[in-house]
Amino acid sequence: MQETRPVELSRSIPVHRKAKKDWRGWQFTGPFAAVFVLVFIAPLGYALYLSLFQNRMIGGNSFVGLDNYVQALADPQFWDGFGRVVLFLLVQVPIMLILALVAALAIDSARLYATGLFRMAIFLPYAVPAVVAVLLWGFMYGNNFGLTANINQLLGSQVLQPFSTHWILASIGNIVTWEYVGYNMLIFYSALKTIPADLYEAAEIDGARGFQVIRAIKLPAARGAIVIATIFSIIGSFQLFNEPNVLKPLANNAITSYFTPNMYAYNLSFAGQQFNYAATIAIVMGVITAVIAYVVQLRGTRKEDR
Repeated sequence: MQETRPVELSRSIPVHRKAKKDWRGWQFTGPFAAVFVLVFIAPLGYALYLSLFQNRMIGGNSFVGLDNYVQALADPQFWDGFGRVVLFLLVQVPIMLILALVAALAIDSARLYATGLFRMAIFLPYAVPAVVAVLLWGFMYGNNFGLTANINQLLGSQVLQPFSTHWILASIGNIVTWEYVGYNMLIFYSALKTIPADLYEAAEIDGARGFQVIRAIKLPAARGAIVIATIFSIIGSFQLFNEPNVLKPLANNAITSYFTPNMYAYNLSFAGQQFNYAATIAIVMGVITAVIAYVVQLRGTRKEDR
């Protein structure tokens, strides 16, 4: 008779060992996460913290909850500056983007001579520091000196008044357009250079020429770049600060301390020592800017998917 040996059950049962955590990924992302928290999350958190307090003469810095936000939403100076930047956005941004798109289409058409020089000439103003550019235009805008004063003297009347109350916003818009047309032109031109040559060959076979190619091929290909440039321009318009702040000594009667929401928050903080309310204005503007930029992006991507 054959002897039967007992089956070793321990060999048939798999042993699950607990896997050790691999921290190597954090070694790469950790430095970025630390910098992101320090330079982005922490300032936002501190600004939000400041906005919930008020510095009172009696009692010092006391918690007030959402009182600062209620005050901001009813502040006529805040809404005056906000309405000004909205008007600036609705007028200046389309003009700037259209000029940039026309320049990009002209360079991409290969019908211009010295396209490299033309592209560099349009982009060069963006390389000029913003403060230097504003000082340069401020000298030309001067009522008693510079190009404007010389033209008025030649005409014998005050025809040009860039620093007047009615024209100051247009003057600032001219400076911003001069600064950023080249930047947006490069965005559009880069999108146009990604169009496959097969599409142009197919369009030529179909008999498409000139504006037909632009409307059917180039503009749809540049739609994503147009959406991105629009979002950047919206954010830049709501952040308008350098130009009016530098021009304020030259146009003191036309540029107030609340000319834009950013100027209002800056003057509240550094001139009025109202840090809590300034943080509230900054947070309200940040939320409004983020919502509008998101809506533009959402609408742009929906049209692109169609």
